[in-house]
Amino acid sequence: MLDTSRESVPAATDAPAEEPRGCLFALSQPPLMIFLGVIGCLLMMAAVHDLFVL
Repeated sequence: MLDTSRESVPAATDAPAEEPRGCLFALSQPPLMIFLGVIGCLLMMAAVHDLFVL
């Protein structure tokens, strides 16, 4: 729910603002890229098998 109180909240100037992390940060992680690479290779092998074998 939206806070509509009229109190002034002091801004924290001593703590640095944390940078938001999005999708590109998640894709830069090596375990995720390895997992996606393995899944992609399995899908590609299945597609090639379906198209060219028998």
